[in-house]
Amino acid sequence: MQLAGLDAASLKTVRVSVVDQLYATLRGAIIDNDLSPGARISETEIAQHYGVSRQPVREAFIKLANEGLLEIRPQRGTFVAKISRPAVMDARFVREAVEADIVKLLAQAPEPALIADLRDQLVRQRQIIGGSARDFMEADEAFHHTLAAGAGKENAWRVIVEMKAQMDRVRFLSSMHFSVARLVDQHTQLVDAIAAGDAVGAEQAIRFHLRGILQDLPIIEQEHPEYFR
Repeated sequence: MQLAGLDAASLKTVRVSVVDQLYATLRGAIIDNDLSPGARISETEIAQHYGVSRQPVREAFIKLANEGLLEIRPQRGTFVAKISRPAVMDARFVREAVEADIVKLLAQAPEPALIADLRDQLVRQRQIIGGSARDFMEADEAFHHTLAAGAGKENAWRVIVEMKAQMDRVRFLSSMHFSVARLVDQHTQLVDAIAAGDAVGAEQAIRFHLRGILQDLPIIEQEHPEYFR
């Protein structure tokens, strides 16, 4: 079982609960496809790997199951859930609705400091084009989080994060298969619209950006049918 992220020592030293650390590490492994859809995952193996008891592992499994990333089957074991197309589509729909309002708010009163921050992030994003999918996913997440925070919509962003796990799995596969340069270009167009105070243009830019998955999803499904329900 290949697991990136925290090691046994860090689990005992970082000031976060062991359950939360295990949850974050396993969630990342599932989204990054280090733990592939349909793979069996064992409480005992995870506990031994990290040198912890089975109780925090069980609690982390329950959190992941509630998020739709694990399937706990009585008498059979625990398995990485296959990607749910309906869940992907629902998350995309909600995310577009929320982020469209966020960018309109930002464009109605552009903040120079926020624009400068976003442009710095665009520079970083261009520097990592051609690098790892994980690096870009983290940069993309930071970018969209910054938009939400800039509009004072942190709680709305947390709602999005809680429901977009399945969407993130597809986004990770997409960033491995397709050029991320187009996504950075879309981010740039969005920031330009916000900076210009163009609320209509900003809304159009974010909607176009978030609808890209509608084109990528069928291709990924065709290439990896075993990943989907």
